[in-house]
Amino acid sequence: MSKSNQTNWDVLVVGGGPAGFFAAIRCAEQNKNLRILIIEKARQTLGKVIISGGGRCNVTHACFDPAQLITYYPRGGAALRGAFTRFQPADTVKWFESHGVKLKTEADGRMFPVTDSSATIADCLRESAKKAGVEVQMGMSLQKVEKSSGGGFRLTVQREAAVLHLETKKLLLATGSDPKTREIVQSLGHSIEEPVPSLFTFNISDKRLEGLAGVSIESVTVKMDSLTQRGPLLITHWGMSGPAILRLSAWGARELFEKKYHAILFVNWLGDTTFDKAFEVLQRHKDWHENVRKKVLTEPAFTQLPARLWKQLAHFVGGKNWGDISKAEMRKLAEELTGSQFEIKGKGQFKEEFVTCGGVKLNEVDFKTMQSRVVNDLYFAGEVLDIDGITGGFNFQSSWTTGWIAGSALSS
Repeated sequence: MSKSNQTNWDVLVVGGGPAGFFAAIRCAEQNKNLRILIIEKARQTLGKVIISGGGRCNVTHACFDPAQLITYYPRGGAALRGAFTRFQPADTVKWFESHGVKLKTEADGRMFPVTDSSATIADCLRESAKKAGVEVQMGMSLQKVEKSSGGGFRLTVQREAAVLHLETKKLLLATGSDPKTREIVQSLGHSIEEPVPSLFTFNISDKRLEGLAGVSIESVTVKMDSLTQRGPLLITHWGMSGPAILRLSAWGARELFEKKYHAILFVNWLGDTTFDKAFEVLQRHKDWHENVRKKVLTEPAFTQLPARLWKQLAHFVGGKNWGDISKAEMRKLAEELTGSQFEIKGKGQFKEEFVTCGGVKLNEVDFKTMQSRVVNDLYFAGEVLDIDGITGGFNFQSSWTTGWIAGSALSS
């Protein structure tokens, strides 16, 4: 039987994304005698890798302490704690270097290939799989998984109009947040944490933001209910984005879903500056003799704020000079600067890097091997699990880690 028509495999990986490829490569490099197949329903593999990071691929994050690393995961951090002691970002860097790809660290800790091209990462994974003897077949959509009577699994797969049957001793599901896979996982006896969107922008319609699309602020504090995040914020045509907003959306993913994406957002445009401190600065600015006859709107008291944003936040003062504004107006301005309220009216998508929280419940998986605690010889890796990280390379890192652990276990 030619290899392309082979139907019996030692290890079959469903999902040609980062976790699936990493697992298959690790497995094949550890045990060259295994027949390993990756099936992918799309017409190309590693689609998410190619579009990530604006086409540059944010491979991982320069955080090399597992205890700190898990704090970047709204869901799954505790389960990953032990996993990261076995394979963490430092290991990811070494792995890619040993496979011919050097990574660089940017000022914010994000790590990219030195080529600044995601194709470098995708090509590396495809070439490494090929070199290790892993077969990859695309356009293969998984329809059903049954336990075989003699052990292992029987898969029903659709390729165009044809229905095929594949047999495998061990099965790894690395399909991301795919609805059909969730059905199959439940049919095998697993529980699913229902997926909801994570990492998204906020739709906000507010006069204070009009004409400010593209304005970014380096350090703000954003609050929603009991959640707080600090970091850069970007004003967009539809509302707000940037790391602070994306992190807040990740930590508040389930809460916002339950609220149908309607909530009140508080923004401290001055980072961690308190109302009292802001008022004090405004008072000092007003009292400075050179400012008395200067316009409030054109003479900002806080130079770290973009001038256009300052004008919008202080618009209610009108054309007054600093010497003419009242204490009440200064109080209102201090409130606006340190606690602006905005109404979130919906969510946008974060480019094409759509992340969900939810998936296979983590207590049903052994994180020492990524094997199911419910079904022998069934393994999981990547976003099919109820794990998600904030933006910055953390979702890829959990895919590399769970893929590497699964691949190591599958090779024996």
